[in-house]
Amino acid sequence: MSQTSKRAVYGATPKGARDPQAAATAVREMFTAIAPRYDLLNHLLSFNVDRLWWRRTAHTFSHVLSRNNARVLDLCCGTGDMTLALRREAGNDRQSMIVGTDFSHAMLQRALKKFRGTKLGWVEADALRLPMPDGSFDLVTAAFGFRNLADYDVGLREIFRVLRAGGEFGILDFGEPSGVFGAIYRVYFRRVLPAIGTFISGVKGPYQYLPASVEKFPSPEEMIRKMRQVGFGDVSWTPYTFGIAGLYRGKK
Repeated sequence: MSQTSKRAVYGATPKGARDPQAAATAVREMFTAIAPRYDLLNHLLSFNVDRLWWRRTAHTFSHVLSRNNARVLDLCCGTGDMTLALRREAGNDRQSMIVGTDFSHAMLQRALKKFRGTKLGWVEADALRLPMPDGSFDLVTAAFGFRNLADYDVGLREIFRVLRAGGEFGILDFGEPSGVFGAIYRVYFRRVLPAIGTFISGVKGPYQYLPASVEKFPSPEEMIRKMRQVGFGDVSWTPYTFGIAGLYRGKK
């Protein structure tokens, strides 16, 4: 499916989910099921390129993270690798506050265990109903989690709400490469990856959902339109690794 021919999409739609609440429940259950093998599979299935994407994204916002009292929120943080990349870019000697949030208890428990003793905070919360006051953060990020929200417009509005005036956001997520490379990659992503993921995790649904969710995710053009509709300025999309992934950016 081409980037420009996708029909309008409001949010994640796992198989069998008939409304946003059912979709959110299905996503939470999927990530709870794969939490024990989540990190292993991420690194294995991406050939460890995911680590480079996190670091590149964090470095993109070094001008924010270098501030001594920066307040940063990492949405849909999973087991916390993007959150840690942000802390490393900021440096442990700074007084910045970096918080990871996710609505999967199992994922957050793994983040807590992995990064115990670091200067990171963790909050169990739904990205569509954040328990943070308006204008709380200088930077909001989301790495490979925004695509799983039940309503993308509501997710963008929540990001806008919790950002301070002049604050920035970055959404790192999968894309659909084009050309010959894209054709080869789609064979891997739609057939090989689900088979390996299912075999190692022992859970069938999540790794079939992954390529389907990427295919249904709005094109870069549509996402940029949504970002502008919410009120963000300086919006952009930067492809990573031939378009396998990409970073959406904007400013309040």
